[in-house]
Amino acid sequence: MEMERRQNNKGDSIDMSGMGEETTVDWRGKPSNPNKHGGMRAAAFVLGLQAFEIMAIAAVGNNLITYLISEMHFSLSKSANIVTNFVGTVFLLALLGDCITNLEVLLIKICVDEYMLACVRSELVTGFILLSVQAHLPQLKPPQCNMLTNGENCIEAKGLKALIFFVALYLVALGSGCVKPNMIAHGADQFKQDNPKQSKRLSTYFNSAYFAFSMGELIALTVLVWVQTHSGMDIGFGVSAAAMAFGLISLVSGTLYYRNKPPQGSILTPIAQVFVAAILKRKQVCPSSNVALSSESGNPLHPEKFRFLDKACIQIQDGANAKESPWRLCTATQVNQVKILISVVPIFACTIVFNTILAQLQTFSVQQGSAMDTQLTKSFHIPPASLQSIPYILLIIVVPLYDTFFVPFARKITGHESGISPLNRIGFGLFFATFSMVAAAIMEKKRRDSAVILDKTLSIFWITPQFIIFGLSEMFTAVGLIEFFYKQSLKGMQAFLTALTYCSYSFGFYLSSLLVSLVNKITSSSSNGGWLHDNDLNKDRLDLFYWLLAALSFLNFLNYLFWSRWYSNSSSSSSRPHQGTNVEDYSHYRFTSEKNIGADGNIP
Repeated sequence: MEMERRQNNKGDSIDMSGMGEETTVDWRGKPSNPNKHGGMRAAAFVLGLQAFEIMAIAAVGNNLITYLISEMHFSLSKSANIVTNFVGTVFLLALLGDCITNLEVLLIKICVDEYMLACVRSELVTGFILLSVQAHLPQLKPPQCNMLTNGENCIEAKGLKALIFFVALYLVALGSGCVKPNMIAHGADQFKQDNPKQSKRLSTYFNSAYFAFSMGELIALTVLVWVQTHSGMDIGFGVSAAAMAFGLISLVSGTLYYRNKPPQGSILTPIAQVFVAAILKRKQVCPSSNVALSSESGNPLHPEKFRFLDKACIQIQDGANAKESPWRLCTATQVNQVKILISVVPIFACTIVFNTILAQLQTFSVQQGSAMDTQLTKSFHIPPASLQSIPYILLIIVVPLYDTFFVPFARKITGHESGISPLNRIGFGLFFATFSMVAAAIMEKKRRDSAVILDKTLSIFWITPQFIIFGLSEMFTAVGLIEFFYKQSLKGMQAFLTALTYCSYSFGFYLSSLLVSLVNKITSSSSNGGWLHDNDLNKDRLDLFYWLLAALSFLNFLNYLFWSRWYSNSSSSSSRPHQGTNVEDYSHYRFTSEKNIGADGNIP
């Protein structure tokens, strides 16, 4: 590697090491062959895992509120919070799963290493089995009781019964959380970002990943929910375990074709080192040069932002050759990692309210459907949870059309390899999400008035617009966010930032639980009781809660416009290299100190 020095005006130097070319290996640990390993063929096996994994989890999470009310006898608001807390924990544990996997530095970081297999085999399967056993045995559940007609006399699950349920549920959450971040990142690792042709295919992969996600959700919300409704939740939980086993088979089948990135260790330690080193050297003077530092992929970062962190790279000239501790001297790569992380936090935060809206479609909207006419034919009734399949049916058609026709067309106009930039894609989704809640509020008001005033039960299809609109918005936001995070990543950050994407889902569902509790507490003082205090939607004011979410969503969209422009402006300024400087050269530099520095501060 080339060695070069750059000094600040105090004669100190900046350590620019750590920027090397990333290598990949095959399943035996030998260098991968581009003709045999990677590409869409290898990624297809990962997509199989994704489809089966979401199929297993969605079948549980999306119909869980029905089971909680009818079998465990929890109240409506409490059941909604249990569901949102469960889904939130699944996505929050995705971050923990990434950190644990990265710590296994002796293993190749792919989804089929020992730890990932253990997660799929033990936590997920054990959790599904426990849920199935409890759903099958009457002695592990409260006595049978109709919550809609005799809710006050129904006995809620407590003690050992509640303990078994929550242990099983969160074993499933732990297993799923360990798999998710590495699954997406490993599929994307099959493509080289520095190869223009493969870079375009990477965008196709992200669209394909969402297509696989949609297929898994669709099967879960139709076939598996039908099995749960007509054959019992015990059979349904067993089918989820079988789906997870098929996902594992798909993953292992592609072992010979994967190109794997060696583990980089936990990313949290080098991040902490940057902050510690910058604080310890807070009195040092930052280099006067505004040269943009480059990552391994050649993507310029934000040199004008967070300049304080650059002090972590300054090597103090003390006349000795003693090596400084990594907690006092960091590489430019480490600093760039932290700058990336801080820069994307506002974008990440703007998607939390979006996922709070998603939480309503998996909880209160399902109960909306339960209060409506579900009859499709004389002998067939639509399970309310299957309403969530409507957007995925649409997306299975729209996503291939988007990638086949819209992306090439937009690419000719914008010149962007993905057609439109991930930031624009996220913005479109956040804007459309507001109208999902507007449609939900209008339809709920119509449903409630029809039931209370006209004594008429509307067809369940009246609430399909809120699902369709949100499905389209999710196609933009969810895929755009994953693509945005992955393309910002330096070496070793892909799985971490993918896990951060899942944290957006987690915080969104937790925020939903918080909002439900706050709304109930604040509105319970009124003469009509709280908006969501009753188990009967005809007595609640769910429409007002939806209007509240619509307002929050629109304010969130305006907030996103500000932060996306801030991010774009900082990216534009960083992409302009300092005059007379070749930015790409700096990706190979390592700046070190010398004892023989002239009095004028120049290197002789």
